[in-house]
Amino acid sequence: MQRISHILISHLHGDHFFGLPGLLSTMNLLGRDKGITVYCPPELPSILQQILSVGGNKLTFNVEFKVLFFDSKNCIFEDDKIEIWSFPLKHRIPTCGFQVKEKTKPYRIDAKKCEEAGVELHHMPNLLEGKNILIDSIEHDFRKFTLKPKHSFAYSYCSDTSYDETLIPFIESSDLLYHEATFSSKHKERAKKTFHSTAQQAATIAHKSGVKKLILGHFSSRYTEVDELLDEAKQIFPATHCAEDGAIYDLSQ
Repeated sequence: MQRISHILISHLHGDHFFGLPGLLSTMNLLGRDKGITVYCPPELPSILQQILSVGGNKLTFNVEFKVLFFDSKNCIFEDDKIEIWSFPLKHRIPTCGFQVKEKTKPYRIDAKKCEEAGVELHHMPNLLEGKNILIDSIEHDFRKFTLKPKHSFAYSYCSDTSYDETLIPFIESSDLLYHEATFSSKHKERAKKTFHSTAQQAATIAHKSGVKKLILGHFSSRYTEVDELLDEAKQIFPATHCAEDGAIYDLSQ
């Protein structure tokens, strides 16, 4: 669990944050000493502090809280490889969706062409960044010696939300989209009343957003089998799967 460094809490309905005190306590018992950052609604830090203090628990590692904004798209984390964005969802209480997006990767060196042209080692950083180079005082286009960067992937997560096409600009062209599908279409009115989505509506958002794959989740307990929801989603968006613990999705296909 030392590898976990960021936790994203979309909103303060119990099924989305009640597990956090237990998770942090487990990390503590396992001897975690590395800090962790929790992105969350503004009320969560005091709630968590009260829960932990009642049991007399003092964490052996630092927890930094960063408050989410619920009215616009915001970059909440960035390093040299990825960006994490939050964006508003349409639910009964303030709720955020998230997108984890790889930054543009460096160009790849075409070793054969570099060798033929006498490209030297000190030229490589510029080529990787897509910059032209000088060989014997002559400028050469970097594209002569490079291959296109590998694809940068994007994963979007929409936890609890009613059908809302304003999401599309935030998630369009994602390689993988998780979108809640609490109900089937026969319970469409129930979905509307509770600010949730049907599987059909989730598939429609996926189709209109131009994403590559869709994962459905957050199923109502009234469905003992989820084939009904999967089937109705696939009629609109064939590349649909149902969330399953431990499943691996190959985004290269």
